[in-house]
Amino acid sequence: MSVRRADERYRGGDSASGIESLHAFSFGRHYDPDNLRFGAILACNEERLAPGAGFDEHPHSHTEIVTWVVEGELTHRDSAGHATVVRPGDVQRLSSAGGVRHVERNDGELPLVFVQMWLAPLEPGGEPAYEIVRGIADSTPYALPQAGAMLHVRRLAAGERTAVPDSPLVYLHVVRGRVRLSEDGLGAGDAARITGAESLELTGTEAAEVLLWELTG
Repeated sequence: MSVRRADERYRGGDSASGIESLHAFSFGRHYDPDNLRFGAILACNEERLAPGAGFDEHPHSHTEIVTWVVEGELTHRDSAGHATVVRPGDVQRLSSAGGVRHVERNDGELPLVFVQMWLAPLEPGGEPAYEIVRGIADSTPYALPQAGAMLHVRRLAAGERTAVPDSPLVYLHVVRGRVRLSEDGLGAGDAARITGAESLELTGTEAAEVLLWELTG
C-alpha cells in the first residue's frame, strides 16, 4: 500500500482565471515518468473553480472521464449535444472514445470543487457516450466495464467501519473528513494505492466521504 498525501500533489491551473488544479498523477507540465498511472487510472484531479471560471472547449480521446462534485454546481456541455448541471452526489461519465470536445464551467454564485478521474478504456476508439447518475447511494457501486473498473462511494460517521473491496488493485481518495486505513490516518485530498487488497477495513475517525476504485488490474 502506497499512501500519497494531499500536499504531494502537483499544483496547476491558473489563479488569475480563478482555476486551481491539484494533480495526483503526472499531468501536463508536471511530467513524472514514475507516476503515470495506477492500473486503469490515468488522472485524479481536484479542480477548484471560482464563480464564473471554467475550462473552455477542449478535446479528449480514448479516455473514460468520471466526475464527482464535492461542492457547488458544474455546468457541462459537449460536442455530442449533452448539456447538464452536475451536483454533489451525482456521478458523471464522459466516454471520449474516438474524440469529443467539452466545456466545464462554474456558472453558479458559489465556489465549485470537483474531483475528476480519467481511466484508460480496455478498447480504444468507438463513439462518444455520456451518462449521469443522480444521487448515487453508498450501497450502489457505479460500474465502468469499459475500463474494467467499479467506483464505490463511502460516507462514514465517526467510528463507522466499511470493508475495502478485495481486488487486485484499489485506488482510494478521501474527498472530505478523516479516516483510518490499516495503520495510516488519511485526511481530505490524501490517497492510497493498494495492490492485492484483502480483508482491509476503512474506519471514519470523523465524518468522511471516500471514493474507492476497484480495478481488475
